[in-house]
Amino acid sequence: MAIVWYPDTREFHLRNDFISYVIALLPDSSPALAYFGKPLALDGRYSRLVRFEARALSTHQKGLPPSFCLDFVSREYPTYGRGDFRFPAVELETEEGFPLVLDLHYKDHRVISGKPEPSGLPATYCESEGEAETLVLLLEDRAEQIEVELFYTLFAAHPILARRAAIRNNSGRALRLTRAYSASLDLDSPNWDLIHFSGAWARERHLVRQPIAPGVQGVGSLRGSSSAQHNPSAMLARPDCTETAGEAYGAILVYSGNFSIDVEVGSHGDTRLGLGINPFHFSWLLAPGDSFETPEALVGYTAQGFGELSLHYHELLGRRLVRGQWRDRERPILINNWEATYFHFDEQKLLEIARSAKDLGIELFVLDDGWFGQRNDDTSSLGDWEVNREKLPHGIEGLAGSITQMGLSFGLWVEPEMVSPDSNLYRTHPDWVVGSPLAKQTLGRNQLVLDMTRPEVVDYLYETLSRILSSAPISYIKWDMNRHMTEPVSAALAPDRQGEFFHRYILGLYSLYRRLTRSFPQVLFESCSAGGNRFDAGLLSFTPQAWTSDDSDAIERLPIQWGTSFFYPPSSMGAHVSAVPNHQVGRITPLWTRAGVAFFGAFGYELDPLKLSDTELEEIRQQIAFYKVWRRVFQFGSFYRLSGSPAVDDNLVAWMSVSQDKRRAVVLVVQVLAHPNPGFRRLPLRGLSPEQSYQVKVIPAVPVKNEASIRFNEGLRRGDELLQVGLLLGGDGWNGVSRGDFTSWLFTLEA
Repeated sequence: MAIVWYPDTREFHLRNDFISYVIALLPDSSPALAYFGKPLALDGRYSRLVRFEARALSTHQKGLPPSFCLDFVSREYPTYGRGDFRFPAVELETEEGFPLVLDLHYKDHRVISGKPEPSGLPATYCESEGEAETLVLLLEDRAEQIEVELFYTLFAAHPILARRAAIRNNSGRALRLTRAYSASLDLDSPNWDLIHFSGAWARERHLVRQPIAPGVQGVGSLRGSSSAQHNPSAMLARPDCTETAGEAYGAILVYSGNFSIDVEVGSHGDTRLGLGINPFHFSWLLAPGDSFETPEALVGYTAQGFGELSLHYHELLGRRLVRGQWRDRERPILINNWEATYFHFDEQKLLEIARSAKDLGIELFVLDDGWFGQRNDDTSSLGDWEVNREKLPHGIEGLAGSITQMGLSFGLWVEPEMVSPDSNLYRTHPDWVVGSPLAKQTLGRNQLVLDMTRPEVVDYLYETLSRILSSAPISYIKWDMNRHMTEPVSAALAPDRQGEFFHRYILGLYSLYRRLTRSFPQVLFESCSAGGNRFDAGLLSFTPQAWTSDDSDAIERLPIQWGTSFFYPPSSMGAHVSAVPNHQVGRITPLWTRAGVAFFGAFGYELDPLKLSDTELEEIRQQIAFYKVWRRVFQFGSFYRLSGSPAVDDNLVAWMSVSQDKRRAVVLVVQVLAHPNPGFRRLPLRGLSPEQSYQVKVIPAVPVKNEASIRFNEGLRRGDELLQVGLLLGGDGWNGVSRGDFTSWLFTLEA
């Protein structure tokens, strides 16, 4: 790993064993991307790779060669107004609204061992200085007295750069920032597919892949959260890129609010990718001497396919973004009472569920919504975080004490950012809600949003949640957020600062999370937003896992978990087994298929065990015992997508996890629909040691007599054979074998 400055050619070379990133200074002294790809020799010079030339209708700056047209240059942090007609990374205007035409030129640089932390924002980190080096480029516009620091952190062990910017107003007047992207990436070729992860409630992060076209395309959110509609992550991949081969660039924003990821194909075979805070409804007043820091973006490259890039993002996010005691700890197997009881429970019912769960081997009981105020439905009491003594006469402390005495841990659901109009909190502080200066109010799930831009609201929530967490042996918090934001204004902000609302809300949220996780480091926090509406890298810094989706149907979870896995590690994905017919889609699936899909994450159950048959209870005991043996492989193993991207509606979906020492592995194969007389199919595996021999065993979700998958695959198999040839699938179904739809197989491999 090295970051080298070559003054003779005015270029920077950032290099590790995976990538080279070369920045060259242009004739106007602004930085340009010369190269980002496979490692190049450090003793080479590559500034000549930057292209610029005069064309019809091109412009050039006075005093510079006519050939120097900014519209065709690969710029590192582009501005608008001096000949580059593509979208910019930064825009500023005077307090009166007069736009500044920025010229950002190189002023200085420094190279730092390790990685500096941004202020108030989540970011990746290092545990030792040798893990990374950081280049800080200082750019300035002398006429306008604006400085921009560009941060580039190169990790020794990953083909990924952490990028962000800090914009400083050194002028003697107030200025308004109207766009501040975290990173911009200019590529020479237009021959890319844009891959992003989109959907809605209950079908989050479905993979979408489409060729890019001339013009601007992209994804974003204006909902106040990163949203289920579009995740703040994307890839640019060659059309022939697969899981195991081909070029791709990845980009993910470490942020939980409104974002944009834009891709623009220019007129001369160039592609620009930019990502950061969504500029719509955004502005930030910079007083003289003030600065603004953007969220961090993690930009990566691979020439070995999506799978290789995903492994590195999993490792970086899981080990150097997640923090605290739970980063490397195995997550407990939980049961959540929501789908078992919804709002209708009492202490006796909860204790009965807990006793049954303990008997099954479950480790954590989670009490969901309905335990506070007069909360018997979703029309009241959010904000009134006092226990409902009619339901829980001994309080949370009594219930938690009884459950922990059984040998289970205890967890609790909260939705602290919200308030019901029918609540004591709202009646006392109607000015604390988002939009309170306006006459109009829009409800979502019968609730309003508390104004997290206000320090007094953050202080109140910290004190309230601290009191709850200190009152009982609580080891887990499920933090929900069940609506998007409307009327996005704050009574606490001046009229000329309302454009700061969305970002200040997120800063308030991060402040609350930071204070709570530092005060209660033993608590495992799980983020939730009506399922996966805020499943992003920003919250991953505070919550090691997130509820992946309210949709717990195993077949629907295939595309959800598939898409999520492109950037996020399995340890971050809350995944539960629920009852059938499934509460979201009404589908009936085998219990082992439901478990097999949920195994590849933070595992649990979302059902009432008191309503299950003895056969089902015994199956669950077996599942829990199995998961405990293989838990570390499922949660922290290397994860590989093998076959059947749900994006193309493949009928056979397969993925696997391999232990870090490559001695243990688990493979899941799910057959969505049954077909008569199926053909055979080979499934090559990945991540194994080719020299090792593995004992292969099979657990069919719906066993049949003389199971073909067992006959074909069980026994001692060499790693090289499993990698090159693989497992043999198919064989049953031709002679009336009735396995049915939605079946699955788990293959275990032990060296």
